[in-house]
Amino acid sequence: MAHTDDHTMRSVLRREIAGTIGLLTDEHDFRAMRRYRSFTFDDHTTYLRQVEALLRTRAAEGGHTTLALFDPEEYAAYCADVGLDPDAPASRARYTAELAATGPNLPYDGRALAELVPDLVDEAVRQATWEYASTLLSRLGPCASCGEDIGRAAFARAAALVARVLDTAPPGDRHLVCSASTTPETLVAVLHADDEENGATRLDEAEALEFTTVLALGIATRSPGGLVMRTSAAGVPDRIYGWRLRGDGLEPLTAGEVFDAYCTDVESGDLVAPESGVDYCVPPDLGEDGPAPRHHH
Repeated sequence: MAHTDDHTMRSVLRREIAGTIGLLTDEHDFRAMRRYRSFTFDDHTTYLRQVEALLRTRAAEGGHTTLALFDPEEYAAYCADVGLDPDAPASRARYTAELAATGPNLPYDGRALAELVPDLVDEAVRQATWEYASTLLSRLGPCASCGEDIGRAAFARAAALVARVLDTAPPGDRHLVCSASTTPETLVAVLHADDEENGATRLDEAEALEFTTVLALGIATRSPGGLVMRTSAAGVPDRIYGWRLRGDGLEPLTAGEVFDAYCTDVESGDLVAPESGVDYCVPPDLGEDGPAPRHHH
């Protein structure tokens, strides 16, 4: 009997996907979908197990599947906007196809869902951060004294700073974190840059865009914030150094300030033991001549 149920459930799932599965990652979202009679799953754990079995089957058949984050509230709003009945598998399939094009998603790579779900949630946070920062930047309008678009100027400035930070870094794999304490919340973005064998730097373009946007917002709004770099290369200790946002530039942190920043728990303020084999140091000179012109706004 269980076998028949599994088979039926899989065929139900199969009807609802078109190369993309809209995944209900947590219990709360899963419960929200149960109000629809056409949503026939009644247990989140079983649902995740069925999704995983389906993903494996599709992969074994040579199919590629994308996992997207299915948000019941956004789904309900989408159905209302487009005039769809939310209580229909076809509506869910249409929303999921839309998510594949615009929402946070990841390709299924054979890993267990327990490993993939946190990555998918991270992706959603990244995208929301970027959209929020972009919106705020675009609303800043023109500079009162020179008429230049503040958001666009700040983005150009941030892009130049990121390029300088990467150019002056020692060889190896680089991990950058940028934070900007805008009101009402602190935005954080991460950028990975790896050395290629031909001397070029490999970047994820979406990540670089998000990172530059958060830095630009910090610059444009004169928010407290900073940028920390960690470089890793074979045979040498990892190096950690950083800058604080100051005006529309970056001001080097001393080795002691970087050490303090790294060895303090952000949530509690408690001290964390420093890592061994790590060099907390002063950043390289970015080679800029004086501060850039300031906008008055």
